[in-house]
This record gives sequence, structure tokens and C-alpha cells, in this order.
Amino acid sequence: IPRDQDDFLAIWEYCASESYNTEVRKLNRKLSVTNSTLAKVPFNKAKWNRVALKQVDATIDAETDDPTQWLFHGHPKYSSAPFQVSVARMLGYRWPAETDSSLKLSDHASQLVDEIKATHGCEVTSGIVCFPSLCGEPSAPERLSTFLNRFLGDSWRFEFEESIFGDDDRFDLETWLRSDFFSQHCKLFHHRPFIWHIWDGLERDGFHALVNYHRLAQSTDQKYSTLELLLKKYLSEWIHIQEFGVSQGDHGAEKRLDAAIRLKIRLQEILDGNPPYDIFVRWKSLINQPQGWQPDLNDGTRVNIRPFMQTEGSDNGRKQLGILRVNPSINWSIDRGKEPMRSKEQFPWFWSEDSFTGTRVNDIHIAAISKARETCQ
Repeated sequence: IPRDQDDFLAIWEYCASESYNTEVRKLNRKLSVTNSTLAKVPFNKAKWNRVALKQVDATIDAETDDPTQWLFHGHPKYSSAPFQVSVARMLGYRWPAETDSSLKLSDHASQLVDEIKATHGCEVTSGIVCFPSLCGEPSAPERLSTFLNRFLGDSWRFEFEESIFGDDDRFDLETWLRSDFFSQHCKLFHHRPFIWHIWDGLERDGFHALVNYHRLAQSTDQKYSTLELLLKKYLSEWIHIQEFGVSQGDHGAEKRLDAAIRLKIRLQEILDGNPPYDIFVRWKSLINQPQGWQPDLNDGTRVNIRPFMQTEGSDNGRKQLGILRVNPSINWSIDRGKEPMRSKEQFPWFWSEDSFTGTRVNDIHIAAISKARETCQ
């Protein structure tokens, strides 16, 4: 921390340079260098102020086509992952450059942001897109095809086949969405997905839905939360369709109905917050733990996605079935470090009988009834 905040950028540039490393090694060549040594190096303030100013000027013309970066403009056509970006836009996701006017972008990036802002309002407002056409709404492939035509033009089909499947002509847009989109999304965004693929375990003809996690974590202006909307509107209609199919003797309807009912039960468990479908936030006291599906986006994807990553049963003995199409690489093992002293009454997970451990545990399940009781007290 600089004594004078005006020196911050100059110090930062110096410490990030090879010059700093060289000067430190002149004083100490050991693998572990002490803090006092790190501050003894000579510092040419005027020189590094000039370097810092050049770096600041360079950021004014910043832009990137990488959708994982803060400065990404949000336009699918000029993205390194146009189909991933298109799906996200379809579900109402917006990049920081679209909402934060303080970002210093290049003229080209600013122009692309303006083009994208002109399309705001075309996305799915609910943040939910189902693969079967339900409630009179277009299916996910139909919606995405419309978005691709708008953002990428008529050539998107050729680009899609070339970039996604190459010479393999067995796949189409719907197959990609059902089978490969979510795993690619998880990989691209470092296993912190913000578009979730919820399914009932049937790959080809079951209930599938893409949801914007940020919308799923919020309430709507309707009588239902977004998760309740998925459960009580879309999934319920799908179940009614399968019940009618069973009554008519439709082949496969009974299997689809059974899978949908299992998914309905598990989503209701998440809404109610029943273990193991509850949210646990290590740094929040017992009285402030979420009651049911009440996620806080600020707690992070690792915390809020846990109820959806619970598995149940098996797929012909080969793998565990989850609510998500695939489970991203997230675990809730013990984090490094220790917590400061916390009360046993509000943070019992940091205690072992009468001894405070401070162990940063994450895979804890707290029954909703105990949280409710604590709230009443």
C-alpha cells in the first residue's frame, strides 16, 4: 500500500516488471525472500510514472473478442465464441461493457456495444428457454436460430457446422444444444457457468431447459420466483402432456412422465431447501443462512450451484444423474486458512464440541427447520 495513492500505478508497474525481479535478486538470491528485502530495492519514481502513464493511455483503446474478459463488447459476430455468446444473449445475459459506461473501450468496441444495446429487449425476459415448445412459446432451437440469423447473418449455419462439428454431419443445432452446449460453456467460463442446462435425464426426448442463473437467483414481478416459474409453469405443462400421452398409449410417454416427476420432486426440494438440496454459506451466521432457494449472487456460483449438482440414481449403471446436464468441476472441500473466532451459537460448523477449530468447511447441510427455529429465537 503506497503512502501516496498517486504513486500506486508507478509502483505497480515497477513491481510487475523484470527490473524489479532483477533488483531483488541482487539483494537476496534465496528462494524465500523476506518482506523487508522486497522493500529495499531502489525505485526511480519519475521513470515508472512515465511507464504507468503509457499503460493508462493504452487501456483507452482496449478491446477483446474473448467473452470471458471484462472488456468484451458482447457482440456475437465479433466474438471468439459466437454461438456461446448468442445463447447467453438469448437468455438475457449482458456483459459489463454494456452496463458500465466508465469502462474505457476502443472506438470499435464502443461502436459494437452501441449496436448490441440497440437489441436489448429482444431476449427472453423470463431467463428460461425450454427445448420442447411449451406454453405457446418457441423451442430453444427455434429461438436460437432467430438470434443467430439476427447477429451472424445467413452464413451462420455454415460457420456453425465448420466450427462446432467440422466434417461430422450427424449433428444439428438442437443436438448441439441438448448434448454439447453446456459442457462447452462450463469449460469456456472456467467451470463457473452462468447459463444452466436443467434436464430430467432423458437425452433425446425428455424435458430440457436453459436458464439464466442470474435470473434464476432473483424474484420476478409475477407471483412466482423464476425457479417456481420453471417448475410450476413449464415443467407442469410438460407433465400434463405426458399424462395425456400415457392415457392415449403413446410410446415412451410413461418413461418421460416418470423422469419429469422425479425432476419435479428434486426442484421442489431445492425450493424448500431440504438437505442435500440446501444452500450453505460458510461466512454467514446461522440466522442469515438462506431459507430454501434464496441465493445471493454475491456469494458466488460455487455456493449457489450446489443444490443443482446433487446426483441421484444412475444411467444404466454408467453414471450418476444430476439436475444439470453435466456437472461442472466444482467441489466443496475445505479451504485453506482458518477463520477468526466466531460464536458457537451462530457458527457451529467452526466448532468441534467445545473447541473452536476455525476450519473453513463448505460441504455442510443445515436442515431448514433448524434455521427457521433460530430465526424465530
